[in-house]
Amino acid sequence: MCGKRGRRGGHHEDFSFVSPVVKYLLFLFNFIFWLIAMAMMAIGVYARVEKHAETALACLSVDPAMMLLVFCISLTIIFLLQLAAGVLGFIFSDKARHKVTQMVTNAIVHYRDDIDLQNLIDFGQKEFGCCGAVEYGDWSKNMYFNCTAANPSLERCAVPFSCCIITKDKVEVINTMCGQGMQEMEYLEASNYIHTNGCIDKVVDWIHSNLFLLGGIALGLAIPQLVGILLSQILISQIKDQIELQNYNLKHHSDPWS
Repeated sequence: MCGKRGRRGGHHEDFSFVSPVVKYLLFLFNFIFWLIAMAMMAIGVYARVEKHAETALACLSVDPAMMLLVFCISLTIIFLLQLAAGVLGFIFSDKARHKVTQMVTNAIVHYRDDIDLQNLIDFGQKEFGCCGAVEYGDWSKNMYFNCTAANPSLERCAVPFSCCIITKDKVEVINTMCGQGMQEMEYLEASNYIHTNGCIDKVVDWIHSNLFLLGGIALGLAIPQLVGILLSQILISQIKDQIELQNYNLKHHSDPWS
């Protein structure tokens, strides 16, 4: 070990292996992510409380080195999972597309069961100008919009208003019943009133058109994680060296020959 030495060859008692620069950089890094996490957690807790869900408490270790190690391991696992998800999504794009289609279809089935899910689907359909997973007829899989004669729902054969084509001159007043009977129309006829293409194709097209943007976002998320992993590893190493130094000083403090 190198550093300041006392008159008798030992390390100066005030010497520390722990770099304040690394320590405070890691603190700043964690503080920023802590603020983001607290905001996300507050939103999540609020949503859960509103839905009368149970909350859980977690126990944390009080050992700084152990907490840093756990933090480093957690960041590494998250980073590797993100990397694996990206690689697998690229290699098995057809399977990933099929899985996403299943998820969107399942969301359509439960459209009326959760107001948050309903708002999310409506937002997606309006933003991407789409309707259903693959095509507008997917809404028949929802019990309220099901287009069979036995369905007593007032929304039979309809689609949500978020599927409708809203022109600029109709923005002020939105007709929420504009999707009535659209599933009974042929594709070309329905396309005059609603977006007939499914959201999966629209999202895929958007991804292909914004690959550089998405790549930049992915890189922007990866770099802070890698920086956090590096800083935490450096600080762990410095803490271990500091502990060794303290043990050395305690061992040789009363030694007149040290």
